[in-house]
Amino acid sequence: MAPTSLRERRRAAATQEILDAAERHITEHGPAALSLRAVARSLGMTVQALYHYFPSRNALVTALVTKAYDDLADAVQAAVDTAADDSALPRLVVAAEGYRRWAIAHPELFQLLYGTPLRDYAAPAEGPTTRATRRMSSIFEREMFGGFTAAQLAAADAPALSPSLRAYLEQLPHYGLGNLPAPATALLLSAWGHLHGLVVLEVFGHTSFLGDHQAEVFRTAMRNLLEDVRRRILVHVSTPHAADRADPLETSEPEPHPRSGP
Repeated sequence: MAPTSLRERRRAAATQEILDAAERHITEHGPAALSLRAVARSLGMTVQALYHYFPSRNALVTALVTKAYDDLADAVQAAVDTAADDSALPRLVVAAEGYRRWAIAHPELFQLLYGTPLRDYAAPAEGPTTRATRRMSSIFEREMFGGFTAAQLAAADAPALSPSLRAYLEQLPHYGLGNLPAPATALLLSAWGHLHGLVVLEVFGHTSFLGDHQAEVFRTAMRNLLEDVRRRILVHVSTPHAADRADPLETSEPEPHPRSGP
């Protein structure tokens, strides 16, 4: 790569400084209070000067959302990468706990991503926020299904799908393992709703009555979720040897398949 010019480095540094200031403003006042004027004032800039870096509030919000998604995905991936190879904790549970830890540590940024949509803001179609969310999807997709064959995923015991829903799920893009069969996609969406819902409840204080037990409750829920998904996939395994290799009750993870493993 060609070295960047002094002007480019200065612009990158100023852009990062603006993003940092905007994140601090969100942390202190919440996402809904974000304004270019407030961010500029905190940096001793004029709004006109800030427009040289972000031409609109929507441009700044898009950059903030993208960065937050990337930071969250980095935290989840780091949790998976640092998990001990001999750990009895399945990697999907490790990923889920990395997701939960980041959300608890950054509740205002988590609210920016998953709270009430900001007024008059719409993320650009197929833009940087979309690419950032795909990173997150690919991690959980790989950790949930990475040890199973396409045939096993296609035969998964998912709830009955209407023809129109099946056709829709089959054409959805996937980023972890390539195209997923519709039953596997349905299981992934259901599992994601369960995982994300528990984190939302905790971040917004609705499970505070559990006190210090919230982490244990979450881990138990994720273990149960993963075991249920694996049972549904393995219910149609035809050979006892294949079932023995990937029995969710006997092993922490299914044995990787040579063509479909992570």
